[in-house]
Amino acid sequence: MYGVVTRNEAETGWSEFDLAFYEVKDVTGRGAEPLPDAVNMVSCFGDNAAAEADPDLVPVSDDGQRATRDRPYFDWDYVCPTHPDYRAGVLETVADAAAANEDVRLDDVGFPREEYCHCERCDRLFADSEFEDRFDWRASVISKFVADARDLVPGRLYLTLYPDPYPGHLRRRAGIDVDALAEYVDEFVVPLYDMAYSTTYWLEVIASGFADLLATPFSIELYGVNVEVDDLVHAVEVAAAYGESVAVGYDASNARAAIRRMRADRRPGESHGG
Repeated sequence: MYGVVTRNEAETGWSEFDLAFYEVKDVTGRGAEPLPDAVNMVSCFGDNAAAEADPDLVPVSDDGQRATRDRPYFDWDYVCPTHPDYRAGVLETVADAAAANEDVRLDDVGFPREEYCHCERCDRLFADSEFEDRFDWRASVISKFVADARDLVPGRLYLTLYPDPYPGHLRRRAGIDVDALAEYVDEFVVPLYDMAYSTTYWLEVIASGFADLLATPFSIELYGVNVEVDDLVHAVEVAAAYGESVAVGYDASNARAAIRRMRADRRPGESHGG
């Protein structure tokens, strides 16, 4: 299957797409009404607007560094996954999305990096927990959040993974235990973004790594903005060898052109012999 990731409602209905992910809450904090004919997608713990409005929401490292986009490694501001009010608000958004369409995708789930979070609340919750290892505790926090989201989603639950298939890396980096989450998640989505896709060997390497890592089905998301159609077609073909589906993000016109090109190339040619 071929799909699109978009913020534009009209693009979700384009006939070329078998699947459409529609952002009802993105990392800027922008919100939109969920759609009945798309898989509504919720940025869970990435939220620039919330972090700017309330700095106490932002995770901090043990040396006091905040997880905001003005620092290296971060493209957006994060919110601590243990903040009870924010967490409840995200789950309410998930419930609203599921009420419109029973399939939902969770995006930006997890802690920002392995050194987070050491806010007073996280330190207290870890100290009061049954865990001796902080990484085990973090994984339990994320697994509980996903389990709670699962209870709200009657259909297929998708979850985005950071594109690192090395064993143990997702758990250590973000608190994502893919084996534990397999109980709740129907399909993972792996974004493999490039600005050109002029070479694709690396795409195959990462995709094959996830094929080895995951027992749960997964799909691949590619980046479509300003990518040459021929290069995007090649990337889609490589990704399709591994993913259940391939979605192209944030340029529906380019995605449509690539899909049309692929489908046209597969049609048998006509012969008009004399």
